[in-house]
Amino acid sequence: MSYCLNPDCERPQNPPDTKFCQSCGQAIALLRGRFRIVRPLGQGGFGKTYLAEDVDRRNAACVVKQFAPAPELRSNPQILEKATELFNQEAERLLQLEEHPQIPTLLAYFEENACLYLVQQFIKGQTLKEELELEGTFTESKIRELLKDLLPVLQFIHDHNVIHRDIKLENIIRRQTDGKLVLIDFGVARKGTGNIATQAGTTVGTPGYAPLEQLRGKTYPASDLYSLAVTCIILLTGWLPEDDGTNPLYDDLEGRWLWRSQLPPGNDISWQLEQILDRLLSNLVKERYQSAEEVLAALNSQAIPKPASPPTMAQLAGEARIANPPIRPTAPIFIIEHFDFEVITLKIGYKSVGSGTKGFVKKFIRVAEAEFFTEELNDEVNLEMVSLPRGTFTMGSPPTEVGRTKFELPQHQVNISPLFLSKYPITQAQWQAVMGNNPSRFKGSKRPVESISWYKAQEFCQKLSQKTGKNYRLPSEAEWEYAARAETTTPFSLGEVITTEFANFNGTQSSTLSPPGIYRQETTDVGSFRANPFGLYDMHGLVWEWCGDTWHDNYNNAPTDGSTWLYGGNLTFRPLRGGSWNDDAACCRSAHRLKLDLGTKLGIIGFRVALS
Repeated sequence: MSYCLNPDCERPQNPPDTKFCQSCGQAIALLRGRFRIVRPLGQGGFGKTYLAEDVDRRNAACVVKQFAPAPELRSNPQILEKATELFNQEAERLLQLEEHPQIPTLLAYFEENACLYLVQQFIKGQTLKEELELEGTFTESKIRELLKDLLPVLQFIHDHNVIHRDIKLENIIRRQTDGKLVLIDFGVARKGTGNIATQAGTTVGTPGYAPLEQLRGKTYPASDLYSLAVTCIILLTGWLPEDDGTNPLYDDLEGRWLWRSQLPPGNDISWQLEQILDRLLSNLVKERYQSAEEVLAALNSQAIPKPASPPTMAQLAGEARIANPPIRPTAPIFIIEHFDFEVITLKIGYKSVGSGTKGFVKKFIRVAEAEFFTEELNDEVNLEMVSLPRGTFTMGSPPTEVGRTKFELPQHQVNISPLFLSKYPITQAQWQAVMGNNPSRFKGSKRPVESISWYKAQEFCQKLSQKTGKNYRLPSEAEWEYAARAETTTPFSLGEVITTEFANFNGTQSSTLSPPGIYRQETTDVGSFRANPFGLYDMHGLVWEWCGDTWHDNYNNAPTDGSTWLYGGNLTFRPLRGGSWNDDAACCRSAHRLKLDLGTKLGIIGFRVALS
């Protein structure tokens, strides 16, 4: 794909090797004769960020930041001047700090076609936000490792009189090659002088992470330490700041952080670490540690004994006062029930017609039984979780399967541990009960929620876990395919073919051996068709379903224990399974795989949840 770098171009994506943009007509060439744009990574009010290749360094990956403010910002000279100053400063800071191996290296800084560009080292890995969404809350040992890894980086930049001013989950990447934490995005970093405040009058940073003095326009090295402590308690509790910047862990009435009561069950924190984090989170700068070295010394010192006196009633009341606290049972409760359901198997039959034969679909129906438990989300909405047995299956498709793709091989044996999987894709009513909104294109409480990014699916799992005290997650690809096959080896759990009488997909497009059918052009209520042999509904068609793994082009070196495959692969893309109402039968096969950017939100994308 070729990308047009004209900031005003409405359709910048072009076919490969395009010389001139098909939308705006601007020439498309290597940036500065050296950098080939691969795809966009993000966009803000002041420009865009791209993944690129450096042809002078054997096509090594790099990050290109384009300074191209939105039209409404260009019309404000004061804002434009300040934004330009910050962009220039980011290049200066990266150059100034490039000696440290946990800070990206500046590769180039230049102007071309009336736009400023900054090119820096690409760090392959996951942000701490992605890690939290994938693996759940951090333990004390992981927080201590994080602090011991990042505090020397902060001491280094503070020794160079630089204050980062935007420490948060998204700006810390765990490097894939060595597991080290890398501090990125120095876009609002500012040069300071020791403990002297930066110039007042400019509010920068991320609400929910930034301390009060920073929101008032002043920053100190202790301001970065405050934001680092906020990052730690978010990782410990799983409570992310709201979209409006408010943090549910902060009590505005008391003016303090109330994070201990929100720790997940079993995640005990030592008194020593509590005291360190509380001191870092003080609203008064003078009451915090004043340097990263001081924090490291406190971490390495002998543990502080916890006072024997119990907390006062006022302290207990303060800890309990937090907006919408999650319900945390002391242990997961499973009341197992049974349900009966009909399973249909489809086979191709042939009959004589004149001098030839004609194919037709034969239907076989049987009754099966499965176990499940019910999770009550509110007074009106429940979530049913079906029990799947331990088993071994062959993952991938055989060479003879019609519609097979290269992404489905090699076939390999996988052992699956017992798990629960939601009976249906998550519905709009269930989403509303947990998330409080409904982003779906095709509205209906019993229809699947769709237009959901991988990030939002992970956020749902996180909030559902906080609400119930159980560790809900997205299924791994192996678990999903095991559930879809339900001990069958045919392309579909229904058998050799699939028809629109028994699934919601686009039957007007001819593929596989399945006969033509209708095209509903929208979602339908979950459970509108018969279940598969495990008692799971809508595993074929309706909506694509996100899985927890990173994307891999094939199954070479894939886990054989059914676990989520997180190492290696393409971190930008995530796999989806099952096909949708808009896809043909081939896409609905049990083995079929689709990859999409983890931020993609479409009316064909939903998900279901798993529980080990």
